[in-house]
Amino acid sequence: KTLTVGIMTLDDTTEPLWDKVKELAKDKGVTIELKEFTDYNQPNEALKNGEIDVNAFQHIYFLNNWNKENGKDLVAIADTYISPIRLYSGLNGSENKYTKVEEIPDNGEIAVPNDATNESRALYLLQSAGLIKLDVSGTALATVANIKENPKNLKITELDASQTARSLSSVDAAVVNNTFVTEAKLDYKKALFKEQADENSKQWYNIIVAKKDWESSPKADAIKKVIAAYHTDEVKKVIEETSDGLDQPVW
Repeated sequence: KTLTVGIMTLDDTTEPLWDKVKELAKDKGVTIELKEFTDYNQPNEALKNGEIDVNAFQHIYFLNNWNKENGKDLVAIADTYISPIRLYSGLNGSENKYTKVEEIPDNGEIAVPNDATNESRALYLLQSAGLIKLDVSGTALATVANIKENPKNLKITELDASQTARSLSSVDAAVVNNTFVTEAKLDYKKALFKEQADENSKQWYNIIVAKKDWESSPKADAIKKVIAAYHTDEVKKVIEETSDGLDQPVW
């Protein structure tokens, strides 16, 4: 009843999370052994090769892309959490220009990341916020060409993801990846809008992944018990506290 779980290197957020999952799984008779990786390409290779039983490090989009590029059929077996991106107000000095989405003016300018995946997330975010409408949905990646309605005639400026936070002094609002929020000393609690957990953001849900035939493997019962241990209020609380609310459980 030992299950080897592949994860990326533990940090201040993930270590308490896995400590709690291990504790709850132990109560169900399952011992979790964590195998840490430093390269995002390694955990799926290790799962495919049988070095680990499941992994928990990626979102649905990453898995689908990896399967496609490698001709494999690893499967998502449980949702865990999403790290929602957010829309932040532009700045006047150190003060926010706006406190709500509705205040963004006609002909205003919004900066979004310019790489394909983050730009798509940002545009779906702007749609959820009621600022634009797109002609795609679900798992389709959106670009500015997919904007079919823009009632405020907003200018959408595409910048490198590392630059959107720096643009806040010269734009009306910007979508900033969580990676750069702390570095830019932004208060995510004052964001104008947060990515919603819905069909358009589901591809960014983090997941637990196994081989396609996992349910017929000798580890099936242990895997189900680990999922049950993860999907508890105790783990939800740890995720929310250790990430300071940046991560949102979605199971």
